[in-house]
Amino acid sequence: MAIKKIAVLGAGNGGCAAAADLTLRGFEVRLFSRSDKTLLPIMKRGGITLVEGGAENLAGLYFVSTLIIPVVNGADLIIVAAPSVAHEYLAKSLAPYLRDGQIILLNPGHTGGSLHFAHLLRSLGCRADFKLCETVTLTYICRMAGPARVEVYRRTTNLRCAAFPAKLIAELVGDITPVFPNIVAAENVIATGFANINAIMHPAGMLGNAGWIEKTGGDFLYYREGITPSVAAWIEAVDRERLEIVRRFGLEALRFVDIFQQSGLTSEDARVSGSVYRAIHESEPNRSIKSPPSLDHRYIKEDVGYGLVPMAEIGGLLGVKTPVMEALITLASAALGIDFRSAGLTLEKMGLGRTRPERLQAIVENGFAAAPLD
Repeated sequence: MAIKKIAVLGAGNGGCAAAADLTLRGFEVRLFSRSDKTLLPIMKRGGITLVEGGAENLAGLYFVSTLIIPVVNGADLIIVAAPSVAHEYLAKSLAPYLRDGQIILLNPGHTGGSLHFAHLLRSLGCRADFKLCETVTLTYICRMAGPARVEVYRRTTNLRCAAFPAKLIAELVGDITPVFPNIVAAENVIATGFANINAIMHPAGMLGNAGWIEKTGGDFLYYREGITPSVAAWIEAVDRERLEIVRRFGLEALRFVDIFQQSGLTSEDARVSGSVYRAIHESEPNRSIKSPPSLDHRYIKEDVGYGLVPMAEIGGLLGVKTPVMEALITLASAALGIDFRSAGLTLEKMGLGRTRPERLQAIVENGFAAAPLD
């Protein structure tokens, strides 16, 4: 399928970077956001300024709107570049308007994102013959440098991409590679979802620095100053639990440091050392990033609720104990006053509530047709 018309849902860091870059590369891009405040500067400027490698270019988008229908109508590819907490809203908004042949790319899928999105569309009665896939993380390491202005520090390399169901991976990666040449095929959405580096490192980093964040309003370098040896040890403990789940599912167990280096986020020497502390401290793209100003941030709300929770839930389904993940979920729930075990992405919300462990592989490979709704 030759992709020409692209809808980008979400006008944050990743969405604006994708919309600007793809426009400058000749694709017809439509951008959606629920927020008039977010889109107004883009409309006033006549596009988004993309800053990369010392160059600045204004990308005049084809269309921007707070209405989802005209943005997705006729789109070959729909890129969902929004926090996972927005997936339910977007799935409900899309369900009546999807058409046969459209591709949905969750960029990123986080953990269990495609399962969640597909289950929502299915339960909402969507009958369109769409195709769904996800990446491990954003295609761009970037930040909004101001209204209608996005700075790209680096493009993610060897970005793993999987389809749900997995039998469509070769087809969809082939379709999307001309759009994002940096993607590579992963085995399935368990492989992509459990390579969620944000879920591995952010909850420990946020909770380990809770006092510093609250005292300074985040006035410190999050990765270079906040990830101390003790915090890195928590991250390594989370990673060991994650690796056991991955092995139990029968997949290659790539360590956090391996995924981090393959994504272009740290040095080869750091990867070889196996040290999470060294890998994060030698991350050039993350060097200057400051801490979030409070605990009420996606580094907890998303990376606990839609990262650690689904990891621990799938781990429980497969019989793997995850005491460190569970401890971080408990601490995050207490700190924010949110019960992430119910508010987060549970097995039920991923469409796996009645799934037996031995059926999980079939569902991931063949879709929910392998386990029809009652």
